Amino acid sequence: MSLLERLDWIVIGLYFCIVFGVSIWATIREKSTRQTTEGYFLAGRNVGWFIIGSSLFASNIGSEHLIGLAGTAASSGIAVAQFEVIASLMLLLLGWFFVPFYISSGVFTMPEFLERRYSSAARWYLAVISIIGYVLTKISVTIAAGGIVFQSLMGIDFWSGALVIVVITGIYTVLGGLRAVLYTDMIQMFVLIGGSIAVTVFGLNAIGGWSELVLKTDDHFFSLWRPLSDPDFPWTGILFGAPILGVWYWCTDQFIVQRVLSASNVDQARRGTIFAGYLKLLPLFIFVIPGVIAYVLAEKSLINLETPDQALPTLIGVLLPVGLKGLVVAGLLAALMSSLSSVFNSCSTLFTWDIYKKLNPDASEKKLVLVGQMATFILVCLGLAWIPMMKHVSGQIYQYLQSVQAYISPPIAAVFLIGIAWQRVNAEGAITSLISGFILGIARLVAELNKDNLEGWLYWYADINFLHFAIFLFVVCTAILIIVSLLTPKPSEEQLQGLTISTIISEKSDTSGSLPWIKKDRWLSILLFTAVGFLWFYFS
Repeated sequence: MSLLERLDWIVIGLYFCIVFGVSIWATIREKSTRQTTEGYFLAGRNVGWFIIGSSLFASNIGSEHLIGLAGTAASSGIAVAQFEVIASLMLLLLGWFFVPFYISSGVFTMPEFLERRYSSAARWYLAVISIIGYVLTKISVTIAAGGIVFQSLMGIDFWSGALVIVVITGIYTVLGGLRAVLYTDMIQMFVLIGGSIAVTVFGLNAIGGWSELVLKTDDHFFSLWRPLSDPDFPWTGILFGAPILGVWYWCTDQFIVQRVLSASNVDQARRGTIFAGYLKLLPLFIFVIPGVIAYVLAEKSLINLETPDQALPTLIGVLLPVGLKGLVVAGLLAALMSSLSSVFNSCSTLFTWDIYKKLNPDASEKKLVLVGQMATFILVCLGLAWIPMMKHVSGQIYQYLQSVQAYISPPIAAVFLIGIAWQRVNAEGAITSLISGFILGIARLVAELNKDNLEGWLYWYADINFLHFAIFLFVVCTAILIIVSLLTPKPSEEQLQGLTISTIISEKSDTSGSLPWIKKDRWLSILLFTAVGFLWFYFS
């Protein structure tokens, strides 16, 4: 049964009209450049900081993200927000450390950067792993979340809702390329933030304000820091493990980095990451706190929560007036559409640039754009084909599919981070580190699936907290990278030019950005770093 009334449906209808209007405008506006690979895959490399920052934020936040954050907060408190807070610092790392190398190299994809720095084998590894990971996790989970939103809030059958969201998102992604994705992401950011603020404000009013919320919860509920013994968010894992996963996701994953590759210059890319860093402080207040609000209201018997993951949908259904419900549902749709369009576009870029073009180096610009559009269309079809299969996949298997990324990301983070920082590491060390890390990560997944039958060190290996495992895997893969590199010939100076710290500093170019922008961005970055420190202190 739908929780929405006529005015809510009108608001949702207006949202869809705006999204389509913006995507059509963006597509027509850049009709000529869209026929080139730079125009279709990287929006012509002339995008400004506001669009980049908005897209970084919107593409990262999916409906399952919102529901999961609120649900975890409702069951165990705000510690889950650490991943959002740390993301602000990772975005600073992306903007100040990684962006100059990515922009100066002129690459289209992250696997292409690995080939420039190391070898084609490293490129093939990252391209194949990324595409498989996107199809099995990001696309399927986002489609599932879309179906749940339609079913629980709009009264539309799960499969029909999932079908609608895939088709609508696929249309403007295929036709408009990255520019359509970026501009719709900007609109969706406003809708997403506006709807989430409405839920938070009405929730706090229902409880009696912030002080009452704090008073009615245990101390651990409002602490970002948990003891070492905490099974989910130990402080050691948060402080040392989460940044490793953050380096991979925010600084090396095509899904995210493609936005900064579209920037007109280093300054615009860096400022976009700083803007997104400020936006990433918001989820603590507008996504996580509503989960705590739902917990308090449930304790007061003012709402009924069957499961923690129902925290956000329940708040929407019980607290919000007509019209605002429509805005919030539009925000949820915005979250899943921005995530889905981003993964469609990024995955098609990887396939076209790192697989098709690699196999067909003489393909024309027009042919590559056509292949990219066809790849997006095929991804849409795969998403639709996956929908009937999802009822046969348990929630536990979904969790394990998602965890695969956490288990294979530390070696990727290592080869990017160490590769830029130190010019001595080479192709042999990189591919050995990547393959070793993959084997150790998959072994961890297999061991976790059979944990009840293990004992001794094998049980420890299967049971160790995933953030602690990320630390272990990063250290091992870094050691392998360094040792193998030192035992084999060093890479040539020509290969490294502009791809490591020492070589980019020696180059006389403007890749570091203009001085006025740098001064402003330094102060903005210091202020953001201070804000993160304040949140850590206040919620300790």
